[in-house]
Amino acid sequence: MNKTIISTAASLGLLTVILGAFGAHGLKNLVDYDAVTTFETGVRYQMYHVFFLLYIGIVNFLTDAQKKSIFIATLIGILLFSGSIYGLATNAVTSFDFKTIGFVTPIGGIFFIIAWGLLLKATISLKK
Repeated sequence: MNKTIISTAASLGLLTVILGAFGAHGLKNLVDYDAVTTFETGVRYQMYHVFFLLYIGIVNFLTDAQKKSIFIATLIGILLFSGSIYGLATNAVTSFDFKTIGFVTPIGGIFFIIAWGLLLKATISLKK
């Protein structure tokens, strides 16, 4: 499980840097300032959760089942939260209207909350 989590975090980290560079250099020529700022929010939250996954992958007090639950919730959060934000920010240059699926952004945020809550629950339940 640790190898899966860490390799996924590394892959997402790589993607995050690429998306961040695109947002900083390529996107500003295509969309307005607010859309770039929105895109950067998606990048920022994705990177926060890459670090979170790296942490989950290296700690030894979580069981594999706990790690898997946190891992899945975090991945769903990244996909729905950051993914929908990328779509919404680039809506002006795509043929698909991402505003129709904008409702998934807060659902992704809920999955982030679930992942952090699972870590909190696992930590609180540790024996001394």
